[in-house]
Amino acid sequence: MTADAETDEAAAETYTASVVGGTGFTGGELLRLLAGHPNFEVVQATSRSADNMTVGRSHPNLRGLDLRFSDPDDLESVDVLFAATPHGVSMGRIDEFFDAADTVVDLSADFRLPEADAYDEWYDGHESPEYLERAEYALPEINRENLPGADLIAGGGCNATATILGLKPLVDAGALGPETGEVVVDVKVGSSEGGAGGGAASSHPERSGVVRPYAPTGHRHEAEIEAYLGLSVSFTVHAVDMVRGASATCHVFPDGPVSKGDLWGAYRDAYADEPFMRIVSGGGGVYRYPEPKSVAGTNHGEVGFELDPGNRRVVVFSAIDNMTKGSAGQAVHAANVALGLPETAGLEFDGLHPVGSP
Repeated sequence: MTADAETDEAAAETYTASVVGGTGFTGGELLRLLAGHPNFEVVQATSRSADNMTVGRSHPNLRGLDLRFSDPDDLESVDVLFAATPHGVSMGRIDEFFDAADTVVDLSADFRLPEADAYDEWYDGHESPEYLERAEYALPEINRENLPGADLIAGGGCNATATILGLKPLVDAGALGPETGEVVVDVKVGSSEGGAGGGAASSHPERSGVVRPYAPTGHRHEAEIEAYLGLSVSFTVHAVDMVRGASATCHVFPDGPVSKGDLWGAYRDAYADEPFMRIVSGGGGVYRYPEPKSVAGTNHGEVGFELDPGNRRVVVFSAIDNMTKGSAGQAVHAANVALGLPETAGLEFDGLHPVGSP
């Protein structure tokens, strides 16, 4: 069989899928993407609170989907199980998940750090540390070579994803490393990051109009950035008045001189062949730098930069939709790679313009 024939055969494969934790925002985004995916058939979505209710009752954009939520204790046998559950659930049920599925894609923080010691430091320990070595980080832009054939895929955190995508080209180019330069990261995120049960701080009257520091120091995603970029960063997160989106502004102070040409070379080398990455750096028009509004609802990530030679500073900008590129879209992208499907399958939506608040 020729390589083209093998590719065509892979593209024609159909896999059954389930979404555990389907009533949350991320679960709904997964269902939206999988329902439109040419290679997935969604056969189950689970929820304790909405057992036997239609998916469209929780996600009105999916009212046309003929599917009802079922009890998460009664898992059907599927090819791929996507877990959109709160932190701590998947690590306690991972054996059950593998009894039900050949491949597990977990969107929580349960398997995204490679070492159990990191969970002791940043979380509350780990129930199933023996699975950590087996897990592969979901972000294809930094881990594509390890995803084919992976049966446990760990989704990245949205704030970490935005930061990693912005800084990765400088690390690859040798401009940043454990011993080179200071990095200060400021992330602005939308209210959907808090989930469907985000609490009082996420209610509309309290969230509307704010630019609220909610993690000035010690955010858990620092561990993820250090694990996959080898960088220690000074990291702050603000909640802002948008629904979707994560925007990272990274202030980088390299030890040596960096030119504008060096920056363009580094970012083009890193992302020229990436199907979902765009370089947006000071061009014409209204949207001169990366903005969450430009990628809302899509699996695209935008990166850009400016040079501040007087202060020996590089300012790096990156923007993603936290629900898609930062979560559900990243999970589907990684599953595509793991299963040998076309990378862009089910993720071709390019967004809308103009749109309101994302």
